[in-house]
Amino acid sequence: MTPFDYLNSINLTKKNIFAEDPLAEKEYVPYIINRGLSYFPDTVLYANEMNRRYDTPNEWQFLYLLNSISKKKRFSKWHKKDAETESFRLVKEYYGYSNEKTKEALTILTENQLVMIKEKLFKGGK
Repeated sequence: MTPFDYLNSINLTKKNIFAEDPLAEKEYVPYIINRGLSYFPDTVLYANEMNRRYDTPNEWQFLYLLNSISKKKRFSKWHKKDAETESFRLVKEYYGYSNEKTKEALTILTENQLVMIKEKLFKGGK
């Protein structure tokens, strides 16, 4: 069972998955479900309430969300990390910076400096 099955049940079908499948409680990850609900203005407060009450049993959290949130088709793209460019990877390796510092460094480095870094980190081969 995927997190999307739980989200579809909460948002659209309103089926109690926990009553149908005995392994559903084991596979339920509250963080992922709450994150999926946090993208919408009408469900973000419900997700926050469950984040505040993290020690509540999984089945209770699911039932709360299932019975509190109105039936509506909700779809959003999940936020994904940006793909690292070659320049990003090279600057990060050369200076030993974190991702945040590397982003800042890329804004001030010139093309000539990036070429010099690439040449210094060149390891040979094809």
